[in-house]
Amino acid sequence: MGNMPAPPSAPRLFVHPDRLFPVDPSERAIARRLYESVRKLSIVSPHGHVDPQLLVENAAFADPTSLLVTSDHYVTRLLHAAGVEFDLLCTGAAPRSEAFARQQWRLFCAHWPALRGTVVQHWLECQLNEIFGVELVPSAETADTLYDQVAACLASDECRPRALFDRFGIEVLATTDDPASDLSAHDTLAADPGWNGRVIPAFRPDRFVEADRPGWRDAVAELGRAAGTDTDNYVGFVSALERRRQAFRERGATTADHAHLDARAEPLDTAEAVRLYSAAKRGEISPEGAAAFRRHMIFEMARMSCDDGLVMTLHPGVLRDHHGPTAARYGPDRGADIPLRCEFTEALRPLLERFGNHRGFHLIVFTTDETAWSRELAPLASFYPAVFLGAPWWFLDSPGAMRRFRDAVTDIAGYAKTSGFVDDTRALCSLPVRHDMARRVEAGILARRVAEHRMGEDEAADLLADLVALQPAAVFKLDIGDQ
Repeated sequence: MGNMPAPPSAPRLFVHPDRLFPVDPSERAIARRLYESVRKLSIVSPHGHVDPQLLVENAAFADPTSLLVTSDHYVTRLLHAAGVEFDLLCTGAAPRSEAFARQQWRLFCAHWPALRGTVVQHWLECQLNEIFGVELVPSAETADTLYDQVAACLASDECRPRALFDRFGIEVLATTDDPASDLSAHDTLAADPGWNGRVIPAFRPDRFVEADRPGWRDAVAELGRAAGTDTDNYVGFVSALERRRQAFRERGATTADHAHLDARAEPLDTAEAVRLYSAAKRGEISPEGAAAFRRHMIFEMARMSCDDGLVMTLHPGVLRDHHGPTAARYGPDRGADIPLRCEFTEALRPLLERFGNHRGFHLIVFTTDETAWSRELAPLASFYPAVFLGAPWWFLDSPGAMRRFRDAVTDIAGYAKTSGFVDDTRALCSLPVRHDMARRVEAGILARRVAEHRMGEDEAADLLADLVALQPAAVFKLDIGDQ
């Protein structure tokens, strides 16, 4: 237990019922009504990173720190930027001691002011208050009291992963999975008579198409073993990817996800693709050759999506693990991913000239460069049937950017060519608060349109319900039940 109770004068944590609604009273009243019409709708999560093994094991969460702090790189990157060393933020050796977890929690609470003004603070306030009943602002003085309160909740069966899945009202949850994975967690869940949730994989082949990355040759050999085919040659490599995509589809996958430095997709003739693949297998491919091979394979992935129906999502324009020493010591996904300038019009032209009008092909394009929304992406989506605009992502999944997104793309491409909200999270408890935030923001945006007499309130309510459930289901090709 903690060392001391929180002082009676500690500031109270208050999550306002009108948060994120418009300031104008007439618009706020409309937003309230619109939000209330979708508040209880199920969560459709078509792209995220929650580990399905969490639901297989259904074990109690170890402690508040590993659940809310150290497992969420949105949080740890801000704490690191405030001067907290990663030695104190990483999980620590197993088994982790309660004393170490509490020390990390105290650091988190003491650095709470570093989160002020960020969307991360909003997410955490809502999680602490609405899931765990916390009513005190995190601080050095309240840290132990809050730790004990959250830990007590986590010790109950009501806070085990499956119970939270049901409590959050999750209709469908897509994970992100390696093509060489045996997908055993998904198979176990599907075969479990005591489990009625829906969790589906998503195909993420990035490490197999970056032919100059360390370990690439071992990776493609692993892919071949998983697919039951020989990847010593280019034809076998492509066949292995196609076979694994089929294995994913058999387990309910609807999406193939791709995240690379740029969005360029340029096909090579077969002889050149074979030459580059052979060079990579010998460990002799140049950086330029590897880039050409990767861009060719993105084109090939679009071709495969036209063949097998998997939705193709692109998350380009982010330099992963910008600080090499941090990645080398602590591993990936520590929050050191930094956006790059990204061009789409010329980059996607070869792909869209070939596949942009293909019936049933869905290409969802995300960006961390919001200047591209109206300049390139909305015009592309307003012409090509295949192109859809991904919701604000990573650095842009905040209320301000969500509003700017709608202002930038709606007059050009409308609502029907957007993806619906994508939470993109690996933190289970952030799912409901992120989706709730999106519903509130969208309600406020539509309230303004109603107040400006650009849309009737009934139409706005129907549209908001579509954005919450039917739109992501249609764009990501998900079958969902009655909402």
